[in-house]
Amino acid sequence: MGQAHRGERVSILRRFAGVFFRPAKTFRFLADRPIWVDALAIVLVAVAAFSYLVFPFVQQDRLRTFEDTAGGFIEKHGAQQYDAAVARIKGESRALDAFVVRPLIALTGFLFASLIGLGAGRAVTRRGHYLQVFSCFIHANFVVAILGNAVRLALVMARRSTLHVSTGLPAFFPGLPAGSTAYAALSRVDFSSLWMHGLFGLGLASAFKVSAGKGLAFSYALWLLGSLAGFVFAVAGKGFFL
Repeated sequence: MGQAHRGERVSILRRFAGVFFRPAKTFRFLADRPIWVDALAIVLVAVAAFSYLVFPFVQQDRLRTFEDTAGGFIEKHGAQQYDAAVARIKGESRALDAFVVRPLIALTGFLFASLIGLGAGRAVTRRGHYLQVFSCFIHANFVVAILGNAVRLALVMARRSTLHVSTGLPAFFPGLPAGSTAYAALSRVDFSSLWMHGLFGLGLASAFKVSAGKGLAFSYALWLLGSLAGFVFAVAGKGFFL
């Protein structure tokens, strides 16, 4: 990987292995030659497959959680609205969610996060361009979309539920209620995501020709912003349904 010439095409298998075993050389290569189409396809397929397999458990858990708060919801919105909400959850399309909605959400997130990463680099240098950042971000997501999701899928299948399934800090607090504010905060610290942003930081350093420390600072600042946004969304969404 490190000896690849500028015009050489490096296979997706070599890049995949390089992300895990030779990340510094791999992301230097990607900054020099921003390949991304095949990597994006693999990541989106992994997202779709994971979403399809866990959909029944997500739907089941949503119904159970909704039933637990039925009294408050009916008091606030009425029995008719409650029945309609339950029917909407039961009627959701597994294929539409897994093969359209989730990949589109993921793709939008990849595009936006890469744009923010580029903007962070522009604060200190004019080097680097969007496709370099995007390529590095997609390859770094091998950790989350494939390894992280594989671990999460194994946990979901073992527990037959998505509640209390985490590859982050909540795993150390099994008694913490899944719908609590504390759980929402701790779940932002996900180990696969932290690993992914470390790799992305190496990519940013190579793309912008800055030190590894600056690249990591840009990447983890992006992680922090995303975590805060996710926490606010989780808390706001909880309040909306109660």
